[in-house]
Parts: sequence; C-alpha cells; structure tokens
Amino acid sequence: MDLGLKGKTAIVCASSRGLGKACAASLAREGVNVVINGRAEHTLANAKSEIEAVGSGTVTAIAGDLNTEEGRAKLIAVAPNADILVNNNEGPPPGAFEQWELEDWQAALDANFLAPVFMIKSLIGGMKERRFGRIVNITSAMVKSPHSAMGLSTAARSGLTALSKGLSKDVAQFNVTLNNMLPERFDTDRQEQMAQLAMQFKGITRDEARAEMAETIAAKRLGDPAEFGDACAFLCSAQAGFISGQNLQLDGGSYAGLI
Repeated sequence: MDLGLKGKTAIVCASSRGLGKACAASLAREGVNVVINGRAEHTLANAKSEIEAVGSGTVTAIAGDLNTEEGRAKLIAVAPNADILVNNNEGPPPGAFEQWELEDWQAALDANFLAPVFMIKSLIGGMKERRFGRIVNITSAMVKSPHSAMGLSTAARSGLTALSKGLSKDVAQFNVTLNNMLPERFDTDRQEQMAQLAMQFKGITRDEARAEMAETIAAKRLGDPAEFGDACAFLCSAQAGFISGQNLQLDGGSYAGLI
C-alpha cells in the first residue's frame, strides 16, 4: 500500500534509538524526509546512518534536549513546515508515590507533557493552513492500565492524552489528526532497563527477567519495534485522515478492557 507520504517532512522526537527510531525508519521507507533527534551525538549519528540505509528521503539529525526551549527550537528551525510530528521522550523511572518529590513531578511533566505540547503548538498552525497534518504522541499502555509504580509517567502522559483529544476535534476539519500510540513491552532499551532492575531486586538472571516480562503479554513475547514503526507510519498516512483523537494500543493483546 502506498501511504501517500512521499516528499512529506516529519519531525520524530527522541528518535536516536528505540520506538522513536523505529517510527523514523518506517516513515523514511515511505519516502518521508525525516528530522531525527537525540541527546548523544554518537548514538544519533548511528541512527542517521541506519535510517538513510532504508529510506529514500533525506535524514537530518539534530542533537538537543527536548525538555528545553532551546532544544525544541532547534528542531522547529530545520523543519518549520513539518507535515508530521511524532512526539516521543524518555519516561521517568518507576518508583513509589511516597518517595516522589516536587522535582520528580516537574521533570515528568517537562518531558512527557510540556515538551510535546510546545512541539504541537509550534507546528499545528501551519498544518491547518496547508490542510494536512499528522501528529502522533507516543505515550504508554499505562495511560489505560495504570500501575502505581509508573505514576509519574502515567500522570504526565494522561494529561497529554486528554489535551490531544480535545484539540483533535478542533483541527479535524483541516485534515489534521492527533492520535496516541500506547506501547507495552517492546524490545527496546527501556525494557532492558526494566530487566536490569528485576535482576537487581529479585536476584534472577537476564533471561529469567525477560521471560517474566514476556509472560505478562498475551502474545507471550516482546513487541518488535518495527511493528510499532509501521503502525505509526499508517497513522501518518493519507489513508488515515478519518482517524483522530484515538488511543492505539500496541500491547500484544494484553489490555483486558473493552474501551
């Protein structure tokens, strides 16, 4: 299927590794000119090379911290008329409610609420004028299945989810869509961190930790980041213009609810 994206421009935040990189790669395969972002120059350079190898468009790498106005401005400066925005950012670590202080809450909000909000604000006006825009927020399955240990992430990302839902109704008439992707247990560095924590606190091996994680998924495996990236590309496609304000769960069938 031709997704109708060739020649479009996308900003994919926090895309030097993991799910962000997978989204950038899938868009690049469709002929999208992608702007990728990360903090570590070496990791970002490697990602640029990998994406260039699979895509037909240009790949521009911008090092910067999304949690700062300066970092966001660098991205907007190279693609002020971006057609596609994929919001992604590192999530806060798990913990206990009683231990979280004001600075912990502020850091979570800066990364997982305010950074994407200001990226959206910078681009959505132009998308409306050009009558094409695709905004995808990478949030978390915890938005619909909260767990107390992930409270920082859940609270911040739920706020972004609510804001995006309201905004999606206002801009749908301009062929601008906003959707959220809710991942659960994809085989990324994030899950490696979780495995290391399990090894530390449970005294188990890495293989045992990964097996425990896979067991929590109905599909009994971790997700492939490429699966996630391709789903993102479809949400950005011309064919997805009637899909907006939605939460797409990518969790191997694990969610127990109906809605």
